[in-house]
Amino acid sequence: MTPTRVPAALAALAAAVALALGGALPAVGAAPATRTVPLVAPAAADPAPAAPAADPATDPAAADPAAASTQVTWGVRPADTVHGAARPNFAYSLPPGGTLADALVVTNKGDAPLALDVYAADGFLTADGTLDVLGAGEESTALGAWVQVETPEIVLEPGAAAEVPFTLTVPEDAQPGDYAAGIVSSLLVENAAGVSVDRRLGSRVHLRVQGDLAPALAVSGLRVDYDAGGNPVAPGAATVTFTVTNTGNSRVAPTEQVQVAGLFGLGRARAAAVDVPELIPGASVQRSVRVDGVWPLVRTTATIALGGEVVALPGAAAADAAPAVPGVTAAAAAWAVPWALIGALALVVALVALRVLAGRRRRARHQRAVDAAVADALARQGATT
Repeated sequence: MTPTRVPAALAALAAAVALALGGALPAVGAAPATRTVPLVAPAAADPAPAAPAADPATDPAAADPAAASTQVTWGVRPADTVHGAARPNFAYSLPPGGTLADALVVTNKGDAPLALDVYAADGFLTADGTLDVLGAGEESTALGAWVQVETPEIVLEPGAAAEVPFTLTVPEDAQPGDYAAGIVSSLLVENAAGVSVDRRLGSRVHLRVQGDLAPALAVSGLRVDYDAGGNPVAPGAATVTFTVTNTGNSRVAPTEQVQVAGLFGLGRARAAAVDVPELIPGASVQRSVRVDGVWPLVRTTATIALGGEVVALPGAAAADAAPAVPGVTAAAAAWAVPWALIGALALVVALVALRVLAGRRRRARHQRAVDAAVADALARQGATT
């Protein structure tokens, strides 16, 4: 971020205050500032690691050495079928009423037999922008409900692998657009403390129901907070907070630009890129970004320009190019009064006023002394005559 030059008048005024105070005040240091691990791995590599129990955040037993006996490991991946080989996840394009068959490969990497439940569930975006799926007790209403797993319960011997076939059928009245879900393998284990933990491992499923795509993004909750800091001759910082929502019917990878400026666009500063994740339809994420080098020019306005592109399905042809994502902008303002500078100026004015007042008092005392001496001299002269 590169702030523009401060207006010459402000710079000169600040310099004068610094000289009057005997130098600039020291800058005030900036105050410093249970994660949920997603069920499904990031988009670039959907198959989860072979040892899901290794992370204490996903399995409390992993953090308990006494529960080592409850440790089990397994892996999942899309099967090599007519839909592709070595796929990172499941991705399809079907018309309303379309159907297909595919399979998930589940591998027992442990040294004991493994009994797993396998099911499909709707996907959603978590607060940190990662894709997760509904739990086993929650009802799916979209893609998760359109997938029927052929074998919902499987038992694997140590080192064994099995294909779990499933069928995806799109309803005739399904609306065009993108849908997300996951094919999940689930294991209920009990740790040393007697607490049951549902450990899940799965692969995401992306479906584009054919028809007109209407990508759209919206910005809401835009807010800017200004911190002038404690140095009257140095710029402060603005924190810009906003929420991005995918209001269209397609997956979108957003791009954004955030900038802050004072009155009449003076003192413009731009924020570094903000990590806004890929958004599935209906998903929202909130983000905050700090913009340094913002001068307190009475009123600060934050502006965000949002754009992006529709996420292409794997193997999509150029002829299947998605429509452009319409750009949107939003702005919010906050007071950015240079209180430190105003306070410094007030102190200078007060010192000057006291000095002038003291001078006037000295002159008044001197004049009174002169008047008294003249009056005394006149009185003496009158007495002698």
